[in-house]
Amino acid sequence: MGQIILMGIGVVVLYLFSGLRVLREYERGVYFLLGRSWGARGPGLIFLPPVLAKMQKVSLRVMAMDIPPQDVITRDNISIKVNAVLYMRVKDPVKAVIGVENYLYATSQLAQTTLRSVLGETEMDELLMSREKINAILKNIIDARAEDWGIEVSAVEVKDVDLPPEMKRAMARQAEAERERRAKVINAEGELQAAEKLAQAAHIIGKEPAAIQLRYLQTVNEIASENNSTTIFPIPIDLFRGFMERLAPAQPPQATETPRALPERASGERLPAPTNKGKAKA
Repeated sequence: MGQIILMGIGVVVLYLFSGLRVLREYERGVYFLLGRSWGARGPGLIFLPPVLAKMQKVSLRVMAMDIPPQDVITRDNISIKVNAVLYMRVKDPVKAVIGVENYLYATSQLAQTTLRSVLGETEMDELLMSREKINAILKNIIDARAEDWGIEVSAVEVKDVDLPPEMKRAMARQAEAERERRAKVINAEGELQAAEKLAQAAHIIGKEPAAIQLRYLQTVNEIASENNSTTIFPIPIDLFRGFMERLAPAQPPQATETPRALPERASGERLPAPTNKGKAKA
């Protein structure tokens, strides 16, 4: 009789020890007893009656879910491939187990369909320039729909946008043209500012004649400071104009015709000058 009691006690102890479970700090166990949910247990040491109860572990840590590349046609009819990453965590373990069959698969499919629908209503330029705005829209939509499953979406980030080759070439030409336009505008603004400064300098030098001589000496000093074997001194030609006029040969005066003396009459009156009216033309 005593042996039977010891055996019974041993079976009970073994039964109790076989039902002990240890859950980590980030784990929760959804407890089912005879098919009914008794909530979530953990963390730490819990007792799970063998045969009568079952438990499903759920992790509460943030999980990064990769959304595979999706073929999307934007609102301006451009075909692109876009992939993203979803950051989520289980907020309510009971809903994550009871509300949906596989919350990871369901959240992944929801993220893919939402990504395609949102980007289908967006133009390509807006997708490239307003990435943060699109991420916020995706996050809000997925979080609102996954709330019934006990899922909390912390962030959705669009990772890569794969453009067609012809679109990449067109964007490269557009960027190059924009750079050339900016360079021309900057060059024109520089020329305008330089012209204004030169006009001001000419106005100041015109008021002070000695300023041109100081500028001349400064230029000569800059030329002499360089290690050149030849130094050029620009000299105004006006300094030599007086010497050139003195050394120029004197030109002989031009001969002028003197009127011929008219023959005088005996009475002292001059005879009229002969004319060529009677001569025949050659």
